[in-house]
Amino acid sequence: MSDQDEGNGKSDTPMQPSTGNRASNTDRADSALAPAPQRNARTALREQRGILMVLTGDGKGKSTSAFGAVARALGWGHRVGVIQFVTGEWQTGEQKFFADHPQVDWHISGARFDWSHENKEQSSQAALEAFAQGAAMMVSGDYDLIVLDEINWALHQGDLDPGAVLHAIAARDAACTVILTGRNAPDSVRQAADLITDMNDSRHPHEEGRAAVRGIEY
Repeated sequence: MSDQDEGNGKSDTPMQPSTGNRASNTDRADSALAPAPQRNARTALREQRGILMVLTGDGKGKSTSAFGAVARALGWGHRVGVIQFVTGEWQTGEQKFFADHPQVDWHISGARFDWSHENKEQSSQAALEAFAQGAAMMVSGDYDLIVLDEINWALHQGDLDPGAVLHAIAARDAACTVILTGRNAPDSVRQAADLITDMNDSRHPHEEGRAAVRGIEY
């Protein structure tokens, strides 16, 4: 999701992280092929507990921050999965840059639903299919970082059940860090998070009617 869109995201019990397997066969194969410094860094990472990060608020920078974390993870040879829940008909710079990277699995909601939410049935089905893919990625043990971009908005709109989402996150591979982006993060999601950042704009060019700039905001 681009920053252009960020200004426009039943259980209340926080879920506990999984203590499942920390490494899969894919992890070990990837580590064996990685350069020594990256291999050592990734091996150390797999011994650490992943965290749940929530990037929310009405301001610019939620997806930007998440994709900065993607770049940082790739720098250390980590495997990354990205699921985008709210998309338009445009292509974003982050998609162009990361989609073909061999260490990134990038998936966009098949129905390409957007902020208008005019077709509730189609939007909900797209969100369910996207999250099913994300849930499978989280338990696979193949990923060090997974970004669920704009999932908070899908939760806010009622396309996904917060309890089901938190259950899947709690069942993830123990070493996998998950980042949820989008405004209006539900209270139950905030309670389960290890880290929460609320983005707020003090000033924004959109207030003066300026259009989003390609390469800066999308």
